[in-house]
Amino acid sequence: MLHEFSIQFSNFLLSLSDAVDMANPQIASHQMRTSFIAWKIASAADLPEDRIERIYLAALLHDIGALSLEEKVQLHSGFERINVDTHCILGEALFELSHLLRPAAKIVRHHHKPWKAWSEPIHSPNVLESQILYLADRLERSIARDKFILHQTTELTSKMASLSRSEIHPDIVDVFMQISSHEDFWLDLVSPRLYSLLLHFGPFRQVELYQKDVSSIASIFRHIIDFKSRFTATHSTGVAECAVMLAKCLGFTDSEIAQIEIAGHFHDLGKLVVPNSILEKPGRLTKEEFDIIKQHTYFTYTVLNTIGGLDLIAEWAAFHHEKLDGSGYPFHITAEKINIGARIMAVADVFTALNEDRPYRRGLERKKIEDILTSQVANKSLDELVVKTLLGNFEEISTKVKSKQKLSQEIFEEKFLKVKDAPGLKH
Repeated sequence: MLHEFSIQFSNFLLSLSDAVDMANPQIASHQMRTSFIAWKIASAADLPEDRIERIYLAALLHDIGALSLEEKVQLHSGFERINVDTHCILGEALFELSHLLRPAAKIVRHHHKPWKAWSEPIHSPNVLESQILYLADRLERSIARDKFILHQTTELTSKMASLSRSEIHPDIVDVFMQISSHEDFWLDLVSPRLYSLLLHFGPFRQVELYQKDVSSIASIFRHIIDFKSRFTATHSTGVAECAVMLAKCLGFTDSEIAQIEIAGHFHDLGKLVVPNSILEKPGRLTKEEFDIIKQHTYFTYTVLNTIGGLDLIAEWAAFHHEKLDGSGYPFHITAEKINIGARIMAVADVFTALNEDRPYRRGLERKKIEDILTSQVANKSLDELVVKTLLGNFEEISTKVKSKQKLSQEIFEEKFLKVKDAPGLKH
């Protein structure tokens, strides 16, 4: 029997930040490095601890509104040529969905707003923090990743100085100039051990998160994962609800049911590394494209498994493409290593994919779904007990799943499609 768990907040945030940026070497650790810069500036400015924590929190996830890999890369390499407002607005909307992230929402909204566009004084709520994040983000994106860091510090500090008054408040530039004179600042910034440094010495290192708080943030990542593509805009919502219903039918405790819902929200976390050009391809995938798809459950597992206390949730979430006969991917584990939670997730994933409407097709009729699930039991892909449980409660589960997906679709259309389609967004 599983009991409620707790995890370290810093560990959780750093792993999720890493997940958002791990898709491409060009943007790897961008948010983590930006948060380090912002933390160092805020600390050197002697801000109160709560304000340091807010800026750090905003910085670690400031680009979550850039939903696709293509958007993230474009944002990093073509900042001056694109409308940066869209991902700021979407990021704010995502932060607002959790009581834990909500205090930093306005900082995310305004992290690309130059000083000359502000009418409030620098010490107004959120203004100073937004400006610190503005500098941190601009600095990190200016670093050449193929050049030794100490060979570019003069150029980088000169660039930040040139932004004083017009783009960044001069007080913030002055604080940055003080810390940038220390070589260890730059060496820490680009160190491969930055994750460990922030984990052990950064904000939130002594803050514990409990199950309900993890669930709150997991529900946000469900949207980040799903909303990156209109083809899968409600998929994780459906999988999580289906898994919850199956767990209830199979006698799981309340704590276990809550944890399998978290696993359902996170099960496709690794799809953040998959380009939308592949996710949204209308035709059959090539072998090379399918190989790229295969990595998504690997990344789901490695990200969640770095968070102490989520090891079982990592298995439930990441093993949903493993098969009982060992022919699944990416770990090729067999029945004796696939626990009941992972078996439930596998069935929930297949059922939801077959049952849900996609832009290019309607969900399949019940008879067709039953035939496919039954055939996958016969060929040792899916668990027989879990499939029988689903089929025995088909209408109830299908109705509940579609109801939850409808609510998620409404959020997608109201908060995300309207923003992404709006012309001429301004700060």
